[in-house]
Amino acid sequence: MIRTIDPDRPFRLSYGSCRTSEVNDLAAHKSHGVDSLLAFALHLADRGEQAVPDLIAFLGDQVYADLPSSEMRQIIRDDRGISTKLDAELRNYEEYTQIYRLAWSGPAIRWLLSTVPSAMIFDDHDIRDDWNSSLLWKKKVATIPWWRDRIVSGLASYWVYQHLGNLSPAERAADEIWQAIQSHQGPGEFELSPIVEAVVEEADRDPERYRWSFCRDFGDTRLIVLDSRAARVLEPGRRSMLDPKELRWLDERMQGDRRHLLIATSLPFLLPRGLHHIEDWNAVLADGRWGERLALAGEWIRQAIDLEHWAAFPESFRAIAAMTTEVAEGRRGTAPETVTFLSGDVHFSYIEEVDRPMQSRVLQAVCSPIRNPLRPALRWVAAVMSRRVAGPLGGVLARFSPHPPFHWSTLKNPWFDNNLASLEVTAGGLKLRWETGVVIDGNHDAPKLQEVTSITIAPHPVAARKPH
Repeated sequence: MIRTIDPDRPFRLSYGSCRTSEVNDLAAHKSHGVDSLLAFALHLADRGEQAVPDLIAFLGDQVYADLPSSEMRQIIRDDRGISTKLDAELRNYEEYTQIYRLAWSGPAIRWLLSTVPSAMIFDDHDIRDDWNSSLLWKKKVATIPWWRDRIVSGLASYWVYQHLGNLSPAERAADEIWQAIQSHQGPGEFELSPIVEAVVEEADRDPERYRWSFCRDFGDTRLIVLDSRAARVLEPGRRSMLDPKELRWLDERMQGDRRHLLIATSLPFLLPRGLHHIEDWNAVLADGRWGERLALAGEWIRQAIDLEHWAAFPESFRAIAAMTTEVAEGRRGTAPETVTFLSGDVHFSYIEEVDRPMQSRVLQAVCSPIRNPLRPALRWVAAVMSRRVAGPLGGVLARFSPHPPFHWSTLKNPWFDNNLASLEVTAGGLKLRWETGVVIDGNHDAPKLQEVTSITIAPHPVAARKPH
């Protein structure tokens, strides 16, 4: 079944990130939890057309190239053997084809992807943990003998398996790789690999070379999907989550005159506030404000505890926060009811809202993981770091870095279930819901979908959203 967009039907979107593709049995459920995407697919198949969303957005870590499943490790072992931890990582394009096959070839998942339109953006594990976290990281991985094959194969397979489906007909027609495919005529061999590899290798060297971000409009709702990995500028003193060309592209699309504006980015734009201040302070430290020695210490801390979210690129954060404020205050057309950032990555889910009075409600809604839960000990660490430690510590460190243009607070504290989120445009506002898979009566192959939490974000009064 393929259902087209109906402008009169309320827009519905499902989203999430971080999904391992282990088998579905008791042992795997104990280690990786129940696959929420499988439960979601079976739920849709059972409920029929009325339950099907207009779009499902996968916000990163669709595959784990550095931490492959047991089945994928066996394929690698049979092909070239595994002697070290590095040997178990993907190395070439053929291995990427196998990991995508394992991720998406189960009958229910194949049916879901054939029935529901999808949008996808990578995060680090689609390539490698902490991908482009810093220039030092990039120089370090470049010393791995097979790294060139890995980055080229990872981006090339991403173009084939994920990115090509993100493009509108007009964008696809303008894409240089697609143009090369279309230009081939008549019988005979056509070798696509050199064309794709040349483009993506250049894109890895120069973030302005190729755009992975994209934008779609669904009636009165706009979805902007941002690349927060490959578009980075990594040189200290110039660090930016988005290169200048990407930032201009986003600036053109951050507009009002629609009911809802959704910005999907794999990394949360708004972290719990204490964590934000810690990353912001570390970025200032690593850029050398207090000397070279402390800069080296800041860089070590940055990599050791993964301080590489939007807050760790403060100039980009402030630029987008300024755009968001202009939209939410009605300075870029009529203010939407909501400006909502949709994200994943952190392996826990939460909701934050900007406190500053504006015509739009500005939110961060995180859904992570679909299937890759933190171990219980790490859940405790994440909870403590997000609130008890990061809050007071971040408050102190905030004095040593520029203040963000607005503050935000928590609507729902972090929770750690495997889950898939959905949003629906309703008459009463934007309804957000998180659901998880549960096993009933020992039926591990057919988990059921169960609600974890939900919230409806009611808009401010219409009078407050008139344009300036």
